[in-house]
Amino acid sequence: MSEVAKFDDLTRLLDFFVSRGLPGCGCAVAQRGKILYEAYVGHGDIKSKKPVTSDTVFRLYSMTKLVTCTAALKLFEQGKFLLHEPLYEYFPEYRDSQVVIKEPDGSYHLKKAENPILIKHAFSMSLGLPYAMFSDTPTAKAMKKVTDDLQKKYGKYDIVTEVKAMGQVPLEFEPGTRWMYGYGHDILAALIQLVSGKTPGQFMQEEIFDPLGMKDTGYRYKDDIKDRMITYYQKNPDGSLTKTEGPMRLDVYHEPDAIYEAGGVGLYSTIRDYLRFTQMLANGGHWNGEQIIGRKTIDLMRSNQLNDLQLRDFTNSYNAGYGYGLGVRTMLNTAQGHSNGSVGAFGWTGLAGTYTEIDPSEGVSIVYMHQMDPNFEEYHHLRVRNVAYGCLK
Repeated sequence: MSEVAKFDDLTRLLDFFVSRGLPGCGCAVAQRGKILYEAYVGHGDIKSKKPVTSDTVFRLYSMTKLVTCTAALKLFEQGKFLLHEPLYEYFPEYRDSQVVIKEPDGSYHLKKAENPILIKHAFSMSLGLPYAMFSDTPTAKAMKKVTDDLQKKYGKYDIVTEVKAMGQVPLEFEPGTRWMYGYGHDILAALIQLVSGKTPGQFMQEEIFDPLGMKDTGYRYKDDIKDRMITYYQKNPDGSLTKTEGPMRLDVYHEPDAIYEAGGVGLYSTIRDYLRFTQMLANGGHWNGEQIIGRKTIDLMRSNQLNDLQLRDFTNSYNAGYGYGLGVRTMLNTAQGHSNGSVGAFGWTGLAGTYTEIDPSEGVSIVYMHQMDPNFEEYHHLRVRNVAYGCLK
């Protein structure tokens, strides 16, 4: 069977996704700098019948995190910070962090944290600050108040201003003891700005996007990006699709006059652009003869940072078999993960349906994208992963 014929299985899978109600999607697989497979199915906008193509621009949502952590680790390689340094060495606002102590009757009180937040806790999401929009805890409520107050005071503000203000928020738990999806990578974006003297977007542009030729990736609209942006759809219980602005209405931060650049969300990209980025990571940090980041730093990035208790916080059926490294899930056990992939493969997922798996042992990366809420990530992504791996020689 030829390589092309084998990858027909992946095209049939994408066609099946669209046949069962997905507006449109795309997927690409590359190995050691060579694109093995690329296909686009369905519509980027149903009303205009605009197809999904290689030029379609997707909102990355949390796949921004992988770029942010790569950018931050470049600064780590330059000696700008150490992973075990207290965060307060860079942001004094976190020197006297408090922790929420919950009582059996539902009440709570605050106490001073026994240990400081370390920079590595921001990478590994073990610092105790959630995403406020997904929670209703005392910590989340305090975070919402911070952003409300900042908007009233400044209107528009940058990520450093927000991160400094979040220093007053009590933590969900003692730093480094649990795992909680949340605000850590936004702190890293502020750290990038503080130690580099450049905004996260400027630093990423100069150090990652330009060297990789990622001309269709960024925070702000440029050229015809806005016109090429895929429509975000809400899938209703009856199966119908409704055009939506998406969770958090992040498109406003793509406008040229915006200044906020988060580390956890906010970038847009195409499948081809993001494939370049993931291929660089899959192949020792090199692209076209240039070293973007060190091979050993990538190995550190994909090393599990979680203990057994934290792994229980992290693990669900979607992340089965994975641990969590410095901003990425990382495969620890393929049997437990029900995966035909590789131990040490790593990646992440975006809220709107974007997904990547990066495998240094094979020099392979997989990039898949759609934009729908709910994204049914487990149904789509794990099938893409398993079929793509099955196509490899």
